[in-house]
Amino acid sequence: MRKKDTIQGRVVSDKMDKTVVVAVETVQRHPLYKKARRRVKKYMAHDEGNVYHVGDRVEITGSRPLSLRKRWRVVGSVSGRGATAEGGGEE
Repeated sequence: MRKKDTIQGRVVSDKMDKTVVVAVETVQRHPLYKKARRRVKKYMAHDEGNVYHVGDRVEITGSRPLSLRKRWRVVGSVSGRGATAEGGGEE
């Protein structure tokens, strides 16, 4: 993915400090049998304020490498309990 790509997914883990794991689901058709199949890929994304929790739908964007496996940042919440795109919340 390029640096400015944004994708939407669901938070499946928030146990790390300032990091969430986001599962992004895509639907592909089998090339021969044409049956739809779901593919799930997990991305580690930076969550500065520890705002997002398991079950939240979020939008993530590519960024510079923040750690060994973390190359994404949470832009904002699509729906759910999370904060707005500013990432703000009452501290």
